[in-house]
Amino acid sequence: MDRNLVFPRSIRYLIAVADLHSFTRAAEALYVSQPTLSQQIKQLEDVLDVQLLDRSGRTVRLTAAGEVYLHHARRALGELTAAKRAIHELQDLSRGSLRLGMTPITDYLAIPLLEQFNARYPGITVNTLEMPQDDIKAALAEDRVDIGIAFSSTLSTEECSDDVDSHILFIETLNLAVGKDHHLAGQKGPMSKHALEQEPLVLFNDHYALRRNIDLYCLEHGIKLPIAMEASSLSVIIEMVRLGRLATILPDTISCAQQGLHSIALLPELPHHTISLICRKGTYKSPACQAFADVAAEWSTVRCQVTPSHRLRPCPMIDVCAHTKSTSADDDVFDATPTDASDGETAAR
Repeated sequence: MDRNLVFPRSIRYLIAVADLHSFTRAAEALYVSQPTLSQQIKQLEDVLDVQLLDRSGRTVRLTAAGEVYLHHARRALGELTAAKRAIHELQDLSRGSLRLGMTPITDYLAIPLLEQFNARYPGITVNTLEMPQDDIKAALAEDRVDIGIAFSSTLSTEECSDDVDSHILFIETLNLAVGKDHHLAGQKGPMSKHALEQEPLVLFNDHYALRRNIDLYCLEHGIKLPIAMEASSLSVIIEMVRLGRLATILPDTISCAQQGLHSIALLPELPHHTISLICRKGTYKSPACQAFADVAAEWSTVRCQVTPSHRLRPCPMIDVCAHTKSTSADDDVFDATPTDASDGETAAR
């Protein structure tokens, strides 16, 4: 028996006597004196107000009450042993669980991260919960999620909560996204704000931080967006844009990962956005939570080195996406006048 196990000594002594049918042999096995062992078992019997051992014969036997009590004691010992083993499994990450809060945008951006984490720790069950960004912070505070992936403007004036730790993974550029059949799909060069005002858009509703950041950008630059549709689902937005009539504003990574979408730079440029891990400050972090943070940090350092062939879907502008984001000084800012799609490929950066 494990002498270091957190279990009442008197019960461990009782189990030893019952197994060995002798106070002497039990004391020797436990490395204690026989009087100490006898005294501990007698105190247990006094507490229970019942005799557990029959000491009248040549060998010590359990009484009927002792049989019942020892049955439950062994079950309790088995549960404690299993608990100790489970803790060790958590520490070596062979099992565990993780509750992850994500926005619709970070759902798409972090899928490769989730795949990498699952491949490394298949025994850890990940439960992803999609919600607006403000709700992620509330869920962290209420212990409904262990960690969140946030999507915030680099120019955001929102004060960081004293209760939240934030670690930036990477920075993402926002641009206009159109379908392959959209009249702007073949345009070259960044798009002016005057041209943007002529294009019907489908955007997130104002419950989402991305939409609020877009509204602030428009307010700052005096842009009046012709919003034709609002949605709370990124999949709905992407499919509406893919059909060809409506445009939207998305991170470049998402536009380039979706077959049939083209990314067009905007002028003036939208503020860049950070993708960050957020968690409650000063609270216990499970081994699974810490492991996810470690994998995320490792993944973020190499994600920009991923070749186009590793993308989730073929990118219609694969050659452009493979280069560092930049806009040539020779590119012209185009207006709202449509041109033929054969004039050239859309500039993604």
